[in-house]
Amino acid sequence: QVQVAQSGGGLVLAGASLRLACEASGTIPSISHVNWYRMFPENAREREWVADIDWENGLTTYITSVKGRFAVSADTAKNTVYLQMNNLKPEDTATYFCKFVPFRGVPYWGQGAQVTVDS
Repeated sequence: QVQVAQSGGGLVLAGASLRLACEASGTIPSISHVNWYRMFPENAREREWVADIDWENGLTTYITSVKGRFAVSADTAKNTVYLQMNNLKPEDTATYFCKFVPFRGVPYWGQGAQVTVDS
């Protein structure tokens, strides 16, 4: 069984930075990639894909709205992935989730971290 512990988040002013982390533990299958999603307060039924990192080669992709401000990285030895968020904007206010996607089987989600950016 896999557990994902998510940390980070908080309340900051616009322009500030935050770092989120997700650590997977337990019997971890081979991971293909890790996604980051966010859920906006005004639409709790949908999660917007934010970023992706390929677990094997470290290649990253981002939604246009965060390019140049957010950066995903991974420490594969620690089964941990990070989302560094710089120059945060009020429109980044959301609950952020990580998702570990194995090559086989179901994905594993973090419990979510609230990020609130005040103007």
